[in-house]
Amino acid sequence: MKYNTVVFDLDGTLLDTLSDLRDSVNFALLKNSLPLRSTEEVRAFVGNGIRLLIERAVPENTDEKIIDKCFADFKEHYKQNSANKTKAYDGVLDMLQILKAKGVKTAVVSNKADFAVKILAKEYFGGLLGCAYGEREGVKRKPDPAGVFACIEEMGSTPNESIYVGDSEVDVETAKNAGLPCVAVTWGFRDKGVLESMEPEYIIDSPMQIMDILI
Repeated sequence: MKYNTVVFDLDGTLLDTLSDLRDSVNFALLKNSLPLRSTEEVRAFVGNGIRLLIERAVPENTDEKIIDKCFADFKEHYKQNSANKTKAYDGVLDMLQILKAKGVKTAVVSNKADFAVKILAKEYFGGLLGCAYGEREGVKRKPDPAGVFACIEEMGSTPNESIYVGDSEVDVETAKNAGLPCVAVTWGFRDKGVLESMEPEYIIDSPMQIMDILI
């Protein structure tokens, strides 16, 4: 194989988390008497971590104390409700099982809060992932490549053996910053045209197409 390590984004790449994110955003907004957001609005807001998700979801010029309260309310709700409607995209589990059987190392690096990444990775993928990192203190979030490098090192691999797979502008930038080939997926939170404009090395329409890139 050309590559023996695959680092994945989580939301919009392995898992469709949008409905649960929307519900927790709207729980926080409603609790603070702010207008609710649609699914498509939340789709546009995700990708840069949950703090920015909340900052984008509240009305413009919202007081910082209210933003802080919304953020705390979101985290409390999402911690208990992150897997209500979330599901793996079609073909993802089969793809991960085949990669594991072939000895390919796999990991997740996400801008989602670390507690949620670990809960969801265990819930949906069990032992199929070598490591799963979310946003946490001491490591800059994507598009900084620090988390990607940490995961690759933890799995005993090297960047020149690795590729990065994601669904957004942030993911393409992350791969470029890490010096890794980027595989952009069209089934996630961004339109294909947006991904094409970022010029990733590969664009795929189904999970199993990753095998064509590895071989």
